[in-house]
Amino acid sequence: MDINQHELYEYARLRLKQKKRLYYHFVLFVLGSIFFVIANKLLGVFPDSHWFLWAITIWCFIFVLHFIRVFITDSFMNKNWERAQIDKLIAKQERKIEQLQKDLDQKST
Repeated sequence: MDINQHELYEYARLRLKQKKRLYYHFVLFVLGSIFFVIANKLLGVFPDSHWFLWAITIWCFIFVLHFIRVFITDSFMNKNWERAQIDKLIAKQERKIEQLQKDLDQKST
């Protein structure tokens, strides 16, 4: 496997790991929210307060931030990746131009 394929593989592997963590956190959020509601409503933990609503709201806010980071701001082919690919292409073009220039110089002499 050449270095470009290896970089793409590593990037894809990291993205997949990031998405798995997001789905894991979503399941944890749902189960935790259900637990908070059951603890407050059925078991009577702090029956006069709505602490579980605040906990679920804060937890939901953190999950939404995590979701935005994974799917929107850190998209699969982000700007850093694009910039690296453009730099590689420019370097490849420069090497090709140098090679053509050498070939042209050799033919003209």
